[in-house]
Amino acid sequence: MIDPQATALAKARYNRIARIFDGLEALMELRAKTWRQRLWDQVGPGKILEVGVGTGKNMAYYPKGAEVCGIDLSDRMLERARRRAEREHIAVDLREMDAQSLDFPDGSFDAAVATFVFCSVPDPVLGMAELARVVKPGGTVLLLEHVRLEQPLIGRLMDLIDPVIVRMVGAHINRRTLENARLAGLAVESVENMTANGLVRLIRAHPGN
Repeated sequence: MIDPQATALAKARYNRIARIFDGLEALMELRAKTWRQRLWDQVGPGKILEVGVGTGKNMAYYPKGAEVCGIDLSDRMLERARRRAEREHIAVDLREMDAQSLDFPDGSFDAAVATFVFCSVPDPVLGMAELARVVKPGGTVLLLEHVRLEQPLIGRLMDLIDPVIVRMVGAHINRRTLENARLAGLAVESVENMTANGLVRLIRAHPGN
């Protein structure tokens, strides 16, 4: 069940930092560009849903000929995404929408993509279950996410500082995203470590039976 208060808070946080969001992530993006390319190389043509489109960082990697719909909870982030799409002449259908309650019929898309999104969705299992619902049987779900490290000391430290990080930028740093994907009914096909320590992972899955 959606928590309206948590969802409103998440929206407010990202609206608050929308103007400076790209600047906040500029250093990380130097590495993330390679990860994004790796993900989008696995996305074919067809109807694609990008969840948490943000300011449009993935737009440069959209496959040629794909019909992309990008959604985001934050209207101010979407404003910046629209400006980017216009500036870079990218065709994309941008809509304000909650990942926890997608306004699409079952099996609407050939693939769904999210990059560094489910760290901030209030109920990540509910959001991923929505991806499993709107992607066609046999379709693909690709998630690029940072996750909680299972090393006892580091994992515990991530748990301790997580509330501070959430208040600052709205993202949880201790999500067990692989476990959440399975709980949501996604069948995980592969997991690729983007960093040596496994902090950032590329998860490829499909809707379960």
